[in-house]
Amino acid sequence: MKTVRIGDITVGAGQPLVLIAGPCVIESEAVILETMDRVQDITARLEMPFIFKSSYFKANRSSIDYYTGPGLAEGLRILQKVRGYDIPVLSDVHAVTEVDDAAEVLDVLQLPAHLSMQTDLTVALARVGKPLNIKKGQFLAPGDMQAVVRKIESAGNENILLTERGSCFGYHDLVADMRSVPEMRRIGYPVIFDATHVVRLYGRPSSEAQGGTPENIAPLARAAVATGCDAVFIETHPRISEALCDAASMLPLDQLESLLEQLLDISQVVRRHGVV
Repeated sequence: MKTVRIGDITVGAGQPLVLIAGPCVIESEAVILETMDRVQDITARLEMPFIFKSSYFKANRSSIDYYTGPGLAEGLRILQKVRGYDIPVLSDVHAVTEVDDAAEVLDVLQLPAHLSMQTDLTVALARVGKPLNIKKGQFLAPGDMQAVVRKIESAGNENILLTERGSCFGYHDLVADMRSVPEMRRIGYPVIFDATHVVRLYGRPSSEAQGGTPENIAPLARAAVATGCDAVFIETHPRISEALCDAASMLPLDQLESLLEQLLDISQVVRRHGVV
């Protein structure tokens, strides 16, 4: 399996478990810097590699009334501030026209799940040469990601991360099939498990309690680490009740350290026995 280098962090086989975390969408500079500071403190204590994630724009909100973020220019300005603390940053890129500007700031460019079959965007991201995080569409089987990987490799980029974020289970629910972690790792690239998007209940407001099952974040994350994922993706917020996006599926920040301690304990066992 290939490893992927992101700043001082290496993701992949034989490497420590990595955390990708932050609020779902950029709400304000203050919220972003507060979250970054608190997560950085936690991961420093735990000696866990940390990549900051927050979206400058969310193109897939289900209602015209929902908050979509500050937009490209302002969002990248705020993420550049995070980079000033020597923390790598990751964000979604939704259109070919965004790629060049995003690549100036982002350490990892993310192809959103709902765009995972968009060839022109995939190839444009790949040509930048930076690490890419490809989120498996909830409508795709794990093995289908091989075709997406081939598109990226055809552009000369092998800095690829693959993210499992659940599969459609009926009209509104998702299910996490843990077989997908080892199956996607067999494609030859590191695999991330998104423990927060998988608990969303689609078609229901993400800002209301019925929009997700956050009580399932911890058990699913533990299961994914046990099956050998290389990183965990956990959206988190310091004040969930005030979150403007995905409040129903983010992990309250004050619960993060306890969960990470559990995940690192599991990871040590898995790595000691050569599973990863």
